[in-house]
Amino acid sequence: MSPDEYCAQRAAASGSSFYQSFRFLEPGRRRAITALYAFCREVDDVVDECPDLELARAKLDWWRNELAAVYEGKPQHPVGQALVSAVEHFGLARELFEEIIDGMAMDLEATRYPDFKSLQLYCYRVAGVVGLLAAEIFGTTRRETRRYAHDLGIAFQLTNILRDVGEDARRGRVYLPQDELARHGVITADLLRGHETPQFLALMRAEISRARSYYTQALGELPTEDRRAQLPGLIMAAIYGTVLHEIERDGCHVLHHRIVLPGWRKFWIAGRTYLRERGAWGN
Repeated sequence: MSPDEYCAQRAAASGSSFYQSFRFLEPGRRRAITALYAFCREVDDVVDECPDLELARAKLDWWRNELAAVYEGKPQHPVGQALVSAVEHFGLARELFEEIIDGMAMDLEATRYPDFKSLQLYCYRVAGVVGLLAAEIFGTTRRETRRYAHDLGIAFQLTNILRDVGEDARRGRVYLPQDELARHGVITADLLRGHETPQFLALMRAEISRARSYYTQALGELPTEDRRAQLPGLIMAAIYGTVLHEIERDGCHVLHHRIVLPGWRKFWIAGRTYLRERGAWGN
């Protein structure tokens, strides 16, 4: 199996919304974004699947060394090998990949976030940075596109956090800012027990409003000149925005179950978004 095939298999097996958007890219960009996604999956799995904190830290350190090897042109791992050409062709900055690893390391050190500012740093590292790297692969001509990519990445991560409140709580993690829980009268112990209260539902509605504002802000920042190149991001925004809508439509009962869009619906949203955008291109 070649490095590119390994990364493609990693992406396909995840069932992620991101994978639905890759099919609209030309082969070179598709290979690069798939390698980036596979890298994110590898380092994320270190945190999710390794209960021994010291071993998890050692594995993240291994990936830091592998990242250095990528930029020296001699990586060992199939994902690292696939990243070499992506890094060279699209000029992807090493420090952004290091930020992603730093974000994953935050999950080893913290299970609570005191306020949105501290959560925002986490979201930037694990998602905003990915947005910046992805935007470079898709193609940018304007500085504003980087602001769009950053804010869209934050919107995606906030959506993930809201979708996964119950699942994270069962792992002892609470990403919702502690000061906002207190302001709404939500007790952390209730979340950990899966006890839904009217105060929690009110908090969720406020958090959904914030996430939605990030989508609005991001989409408003995307210059017309780069809209066609950034089609994959627009497809992801449509899919993730639908997840956010479904959380709200379902009554925000995220402590009890996790909203998941079936594959056919993601595919349908991707196709609909493509047709809408193509219509705006005028050809």
